[in-house]
Amino acid sequence: MINKWLFQHIDNSALVVFRIFFGFLCFLESVGAIITGWVRTTLVEPQFTFTFMGFEWLQPLPGYGMYIYYAIMGLFGLFIMLGYKYRISVLAFALMWSATYLMQKSSYNNHYYLLMLLSFIMILMPANKYASIDVKQSPTLKSLSMPLWCKWVFVVQLFIVYTYASVAKLYPDWLDTTVIELLMKPKAHYFLVGDLLQQKWVHYCLAYGGIAFDGLIIPLLLLKPTRKYIFMVSIFFHLFNSFVFHIGIFPYLSLAFSLFFFEPKTIQKIFLKKKPFYSSKDILIPNNKTPWLAVFSLYFVLQLILPLRHHIIKDDVLWTEEGHRLSWRMMLRVKSGSAKYTIIDNETGSKMLVNLNDYLTKKQQQSVSTKPDFIWQFSQFLKKKFKENNQEVSVFVDCHLSVNGKPFKQLTDPNVDLANTAWETFKHHDWILPSKQD
Repeated sequence: MINKWLFQHIDNSALVVFRIFFGFLCFLESVGAIITGWVRTTLVEPQFTFTFMGFEWLQPLPGYGMYIYYAIMGLFGLFIMLGYKYRISVLAFALMWSATYLMQKSSYNNHYYLLMLLSFIMILMPANKYASIDVKQSPTLKSLSMPLWCKWVFVVQLFIVYTYASVAKLYPDWLDTTVIELLMKPKAHYFLVGDLLQQKWVHYCLAYGGIAFDGLIIPLLLLKPTRKYIFMVSIFFHLFNSFVFHIGIFPYLSLAFSLFFFEPKTIQKIFLKKKPFYSSKDILIPNNKTPWLAVFSLYFVLQLILPLRHHIIKDDVLWTEEGHRLSWRMMLRVKSGSAKYTIIDNETGSKMLVNLNDYLTKKQQQSVSTKPDFIWQFSQFLKKKFKENNQEVSVFVDCHLSVNGKPFKQLTDPNVDLANTAWETFKHHDWILPSKQD
């Protein structure tokens, strides 16, 4: 029964139009990163980049290499949009985007992670079967339909993203609007709306509206009576986020997902008027259905488990950051910290304090003063740097942290040599002191 449902064919207008939007947004994200200076400040200027653990071998290209790299990604985005060499283009973009995502986390963003996942999902989608250069070059590729699973992969992925984002907001500092107030303070200078964003009633609307929107958006889009209304709310919600938080293409990508919730006939009439509408309900079960179902089942099980891992790690994830990434924990905290890095020469016993300006950008300095994994990685960098001069050193970090405006507390044990301490990916690190201290 499940096979008949998943492999029932429906009109593919939504997927075709989504491919066009997706490719165009990939192009804008890539080229925009060059134009806005993001590539320069994140990948070119830093002498050291903080990679995801285990991906230290992924490093930015020297010189102007990363500008060329992003320009090529933008070109592949255009190829995706036009449906030219589609599988190769989307695979290339997925690999290149994943590499840049994993080689730096100073500018970590859940939306970058989502784009990485979607890029790999799009490889498996028959999205170039209509309105594409591939079809013009090989007319036999042309198709007016797609299996129903193509739609539901996107729906389930979005449901996971939004549901976890909603649940993560159910904690005191969000519910009493502390986080929202801190997020809005830097926006006070905004034209027209700056003062409005400082109002307490606005903070409550944003806090509880965010919980409600994230928790209800997918169910309400699936229900026909509420679909149009929640879509209009969605337009306002995402444009507001785009204006206030400057989060790149994500708001527009989220709106593009709405294509999969409206009736295929509606999408065909609006965007592909010349395309014949596929009204048959053929069931075409492929011979390799079992591997496909196994791959997607494993993928979604992993997506469900990853955001829960912080529950089995000691202490509060807001404090330790252990289990924070890849978990759809969006804009949940505001951190400030101060860190003193002391280097001791193991042979002579001489001490020196590290001047962070000598090694890190301002954004990186914020991270090495607030996030334990950054603190550990920077300690390893310092160890390696001094070893180049034939010096064996120890690195001790005295870091104090404030989460969501609360009083500063000791984050790291200043007596632990972090240069000679191993990192455990799935365990709590005892040199991270408890969030609740006397």
